[in-house]
Amino acid sequence: MQSESCNPGGALDTRQAAQPPEAGGAQDYRTEIVSDLAEIAADTWDALVATDPDATPFLRHAFLHALHASGSACADTGWSPRYLTLWAPAVNGRPERLAGAMPLYAKAHSYGEYVFDWAWADAYARNGLEYYPKWLSAIPFSPVRGARLLAENTGARRLLLQLALALAAESGMSSLHVLFPNDTEADLMEQAGMMMRHGVQFHWTNAGYASFDDFLATLSQKKRKNIRAERRRVAEAGITFRHLRGAEIDDEAWRFFNRCYRQTYREHHSTPYLNLDFFRRIGATMPRHLLLVIAERAGHPIASSLLVYDDTPGISTLYGRYWGALEYHACLHFETAYYQPLEFCIRHGIGTFEGGAQGEHKMARGFLPVPTRSAHWLAHPAFADAVERFLAREREGIDAYLDELNERTPFAQRD
Repeated sequence: MQSESCNPGGALDTRQAAQPPEAGGAQDYRTEIVSDLAEIAADTWDALVATDPDATPFLRHAFLHALHASGSACADTGWSPRYLTLWAPAVNGRPERLAGAMPLYAKAHSYGEYVFDWAWADAYARNGLEYYPKWLSAIPFSPVRGARLLAENTGARRLLLQLALALAAESGMSSLHVLFPNDTEADLMEQAGMMMRHGVQFHWTNAGYASFDDFLATLSQKKRKNIRAERRRVAEAGITFRHLRGAEIDDEAWRFFNRCYRQTYREHHSTPYLNLDFFRRIGATMPRHLLLVIAERAGHPIASSLLVYDDTPGISTLYGRYWGALEYHACLHFETAYYQPLEFCIRHGIGTFEGGAQGEHKMARGFLPVPTRSAHWLAHPAFADAVERFLAREREGIDAYLDELNERTPFAQRD
């Protein structure tokens, strides 16, 4: 490959030659770093997303652009977009084609990532070195597994990864991190020499349940009894629920949800990442992927949870995102953020419910542990060696933790 120029802080406009296995010969790509997703048409971006079976709604142009345009993930908040893109040349009168893309950010901190490297940054600082800015490929504020190397074929995917690693090495920045890639991409990254970090999430799988009671029947007697007791306490408090989908979520509903969302952060003495403008934007541009659960008491809304879903047959998934309440009621969180979404999955045939980051308590509600991976490259050799040793020890602990969790299944033991 030959590169005419490399300016990591701004635009990268080079000619790269690759020879994807699927192609009959060498393929010339123009590579460019895009700092504003508005420069790429939504249908152009989404056409590339649609080619990847592991793409999630969080990779859609509408979601990513809303993060940036609303000021939630932008340079002012420490997320400087630097999307790495591949463009195939115009052929036979057809225009240039987006052939690959990698969501990439120059990060000024480690907030909103859910794979914690604060200790690494602290070690750099104690040795007089700068850890920030760093390169990060992730969906901001979204610990969701999926594609990070969007590409039309394997050759373009490998080239994207090569370019990202070259960019990281040439930029002088401390590191490159790719969070929650799918298994195929994680394998490619490990083969390319990136260090792998392992984690655990908790997902629920729909086994074709006909009803919530049908699901409960598969759990152990104790778990089944506890869930029924939790749901009964909410019902006895006079709390009812509405499910709003897509265009049913009007501006009044968004304003109420935003109050609930901000209340959650207030209770944790932290600053919310997102804002009302972001919620309004995704409500207008990607309504078919949104579910808002609203809890009401005495005719007034008191709590809500926002979920994102993909109902594509075969890969249908519901993603738990945010929840908040303006009144405290025992077990209201479990009902609003877990049991109501589970009923939605059962009613609409959604295959998987990903409840978000961490949360061992989810197992008592029918969720099972699922391993996750992230990939890391550090420029400093001594720190890379130290982190690699740390990750090896950490993985031993994660493997033991998974073994322990798998022995504590919430489901009834069948002969």
